[in-house]
Amino acid sequence: MDILLQQIINGLVLGSMYALIALGYTMVYGIINLINFAHGEVMMVGALTSWTIIGMMQESMPGTPGYIILIIALVISCVVAAVLNFTIEKVAYRPLRNSPKLAPMLTAMGMSILLQTLAMIIWKPNFKSYPTLLSNTPIEIGGAVISPTQVMILGFTAVSLAVLMWLVNYTRLGRAMRATSENPRVAALMGVKPDMVISATFVIGAVLAAIAGVMYASNYGTAQHAMGFLPGLKAFTAAVFGGIGNLGGAVVGAILLGLIESIGAGYIGALTGGVLGSHYSDIFAFIVLIIVLTLRPSGLLGERVADRA
Repeated sequence: MDILLQQIINGLVLGSMYALIALGYTMVYGIINLINFAHGEVMMVGALTSWTIIGMMQESMPGTPGYIILIIALVISCVVAAVLNFTIEKVAYRPLRNSPKLAPMLTAMGMSILLQTLAMIIWKPNFKSYPTLLSNTPIEIGGAVISPTQVMILGFTAVSLAVLMWLVNYTRLGRAMRATSENPRVAALMGVKPDMVISATFVIGAVLAAIAGVMYASNYGTAQHAMGFLPGLKAFTAAVFGGIGNLGGAVVGAILLGLIESIGAGYIGALTGGVLGSHYSDIFAFIVLIIVLTLRPSGLLGERVADRA
């Protein structure tokens, strides 16, 4: 039971990070029916930006409490990621908005590779050791342990999700986003500016991705130019798993995916008689995804994906 509880905690932490990234995917898809495959690289830029800021602050301001350095680095990373995603939407996606669906998809893939290459040039391809800014003292919960960094991840994720749900459901921008999602042309006739709404959606998604990137690097203690690919792919999987285009579905899919992956990593050796190790845990997530989409193609809580694709 101790192992199970520990893997559940790890799964919730992992699923929380996936949820932040998955929300960016599902928000953009819900409004303009585009899968932004460069979203994982926006997360990567956020993480590497924070790594740079932390290094600069530790050199120029020694003695500053770690949590203050982390918060400042997080805010700057969110700003950089927001500006980057705003630029990507305006330069790469907006001119192709009325093009056949294949053109924006290929552009998104190309943008992903471009951002990886630029990051490799700016930050070099080697792995960077991400500094530990919070206490290393573990917190015991029923025989399992959770680190202060993981508590921070869960807290930041909960606050971010609560703010996003409030923004979407109770603000003027949220109403404009829902109206644009339903019908951009009719929304424009009612006074909504679709271009502004779409840009705001990309900015919000970038902020969530940057938070996820900083949390991811803090949890695993490393960052590099290709770090966004696999989490981005899994977050996209989570969005599809829960039902792409549905915010609640993205969160549910991400948490379930994190739990499946973590629990699978803890028991895969016993289930396969030692043939597979914990590094094969990814197969559980994708096997469950295949099963779910076979039985329910729209995902667990999703809209009719076939109508929107």
